[in-house]
Amino acid sequence: MESDAILNLVNLVDDDFADAVNLIYKSKGRIIISGIGKSAIIASKIVATLNSTGTPAIFMHAADAIHGDLGTILKEDIVICISKSGNTPEIKVLIPLIKRAKNKIIAITGNKESFLGQQADFVLNTYVEKEACPNNLAPTTSTTAQLVVGDALAVCLLELRGFSSSDFAKYHPGGALGKKLYLRVLDLSSVNQKPQVSEGTSIRDVIIEISEKMLGVTAVVENKKITGIITDGDLRRMLSKVDDFSKLTAKDIMSKNPRRISTDAMAIDAMEVMETYEISQLLVEDNGKYAGVVHLHDLIKEGII
Repeated sequence: MESDAILNLVNLVDDDFADAVNLIYKSKGRIIISGIGKSAIIASKIVATLNSTGTPAIFMHAADAIHGDLGTILKEDIVICISKSGNTPEIKVLIPLIKRAKNKIIAITGNKESFLGQQADFVLNTYVEKEACPNNLAPTTSTTAQLVVGDALAVCLLELRGFSSSDFAKYHPGGALGKKLYLRVLDLSSVNQKPQVSEGTSIRDVIIEISEKMLGVTAVVENKKITGIITDGDLRRMLSKVDDFSKLTAKDIMSKNPRRISTDAMAIDAMEVMETYEISQLLVEDNGKYAGVVHLHDLIKEGII
C-alpha cells in the first residue's frame, strides 16, 4: 500500500511543486518546517536532508510555535507546514499568525480542501487512499508520502544549486560517508612506511625490506621512479621455483608496470582500483615520483570499505 501511494504521488505533482521549489531556491531566508505528531518527526528528517544538501532549514514544532517559538521565523523565511488532514487545532492557530507576518507558506498535506490547503500559498498534495495500518488510523502511508515529497524538494534544490560531492563532503566530515568524500590517498599513505629497493637489490635484502616495513610489498625504484613491485606472493612463487636465489636480484622477480595511484586521488578511487584488479596494495606516486604505499587494510581501518 505504501509503495502504491508513492507511485501515485507522480500524478499529484503539479505547478505548485515547481513554484515551491523556485520560491525556496530564490529565497534569501531559511526554511522553517513545522508539524505535529508523526508529521513533526517527518519534518525533522526533511530539515536534516535540506541542511545536508545546501538549503538552510530549521524545525519548529507546531505546538511550541504558538507558545513562544514563533520568534524562530524571520522576515525572509519560508514556512513549510506538514499535516495529513490540514485541520489540526495547532495548525489552525499557527497559520493565521504566519500569514500576519507575511511569510510564504508551503503546505504538505493530503487534503487540499483543508484549512491548511486553502490558506497556504502553495500546496504539495500527499493524498493517500488509506493508511497501511489495518485500522486506517496510525500514520504510515501518509507519513511515507510526506517523506518522499520532502526528499523530492531537497533533490530538486540540490540540482538547481549544482550541489556537488565536494560540497556534500563539507557538510558530512565525520563517519565513513564523509571519509569517502574527502579522504585522499596521501592521507593514508603518509602514515605508512615507505618500502623500496633498487633493481640490483639482493633477494635477501628484498625479504628484509618487506618484513621490516610490514606492508607485504616493496616498490622497485630507480631515480625516484617506480620500475616494478615485489609482493609476498612474488617471493613465495620464487621459492617454489628455485632452490638457490643467492644470485637473484629484485629485477629478476619484480612485476613490471605495477598499478599505481596519485597522492591527490580520492581514497575511494584507490578502493575501486584494488577491487577491479583484486589486489591488496597500491603504489603511490607524487608527480611521477614514488611516494609510498596504500594498503587495503588502511581503507578498512578508515571505514571506506
